[in-house]
Amino acid sequence: MSTTSSNPAYDIALHAAAPGRWTTFAAPEWRNPGGGLWGGYALGLCVRALEAEPEATGEVLSMTLTYAAGLPSGELDVRTRRLRQGGSIGVWEVELRPQGVEDVGVHAMITMARRPPTPPFAFATLPQAPSPDELPTPDHPAGPLHFGASAFERRTLDGFPPKPGGDSRSLAWVRPRNGVWDKALLAMVTDNSAPRAMYALDRAMTTTLSLTAYLHASVEQIAELGDDFILIECEGRVGGGGASDERSSYWSRDGRLLATSEQLAWYRQAPPPVPE
Repeated sequence: MSTTSSNPAYDIALHAAAPGRWTTFAAPEWRNPGGGLWGGYALGLCVRALEAEPEATGEVLSMTLTYAAGLPSGELDVRTRRLRQGGSIGVWEVELRPQGVEDVGVHAMITMARRPPTPPFAFATLPQAPSPDELPTPDHPAGPLHFGASAFERRTLDGFPPKPGGDSRSLAWVRPRNGVWDKALLAMVTDNSAPRAMYALDRAMTTTLSLTAYLHASVEQIAELGDDFILIECEGRVGGGGASDERSSYWSRDGRLLATSEQLAWYRQAPPPVPE
């Protein structure tokens, strides 16, 4: 299985190696500036693995990833294991690691669900924001697009890169660059916002420790989005002792809450540059 991408570099193609065992090639385009794979890639890969798993039932409803170590681009091993299957809910474990390495890079606990028809309700409302058509397309003068920027076009009123200030809240419209929305891309976009420590500190260095995403929208509801923009509302609440939090909501233009996420990041403040 692969993403519906118009650019093969951004496909996530899985090859079965044995029951519960898969391999894939993570293209260099998915790397962060620091060299390791973008955290959103791991989210999408976990969704793809369970879409390919013949014993998995339903669709991904929630996922918690622990980033134990950075994953390099190149050949990766994927391991899936069913922990429990009930009538509607199944619980799965997914492990990602560089090929030939026993230590786990990313560990995921994922809830799969059959989505029965139930009366809908909503208490949350879409934040007020200008239409994405009124906002400029960002320029990327640094060269080729990588990691999140390679998968998504982002339009926002917030400056980038973010600057320290008194408010961590941001709003941004985002859409896929290489295809249409699906479950894997919705999971990926939950790791597409700048770390909140960058809104508090100069020269902040951060890495994700854990990320939990709740994918409220069904497969059919996601398909209705096509390649349209969705609105990301993101904020951080507290940081200290090396750890900071972040929570986000993801909305369709017509006000449907598609997903929510919580993230814990590890951060440091880099020393000031040495004068020349």
